[in-house]
Amino acid sequence: MIQSIKKSVAMLLLVVAFTSCDQGPTLQTYFVDSEPKTGFLSVDAPVSLLNLEDVKLTKEQEEAYESIDKLNVLAYRVDANNMEEYEAELAKVTAILKNPKYEELMRGGNSKDGRFMVKFIGEVENVDELILFGSAKDKGFIVARVLGDDMNAGKIMSLQSVLKDMDFENANLSGMTDFFK
Repeated sequence: MIQSIKKSVAMLLLVVAFTSCDQGPTLQTYFVDSEPKTGFLSVDAPVSLLNLEDVKLTKEQEEAYESIDKLNVLAYRVDANNMEEYEAELAKVTAILKNPKYEELMRGGNSKDGRFMVKFIGEVENVDELILFGSAKDKGFIVARVLGDDMNAGKIMSLQSVLKDMDFENANLSGMTDFFK
């Protein structure tokens, strides 16, 4: 009887181990796997790199900014020589983002200028990870993982008006903006 229980427990542990290890690809593993590949640009940066300290923020925007710890950005630039690779990499990212654990917050754009989507993991009031994804057939794609503590999706989205007016050339991000020129 005890031997049978031990076998059942061992089998249960193996099943749990195998099912928990195979959650499919994640953005984190995609970032790690893609960083060293040709055609990719990867940036891991503290949020202070955005240099918003001198910008007048509302209370909501300030709370959102302070809740963000760092940004992981991965970009792939397309050109006439890597169109096939671009399509394959774009398909990998979109497949990962179709996982139901990535909940959609918003999307927009068009086929001419490019498309974007904002997704998140967690709850709207307590986001674990915010994902910004954009692609344009003539430029490439970019995926940004926004990581922090007690992030609120609504408050973070309030930062978009500040980022729209930001001078990216002087915000230590010129390497990223030059990548898509």
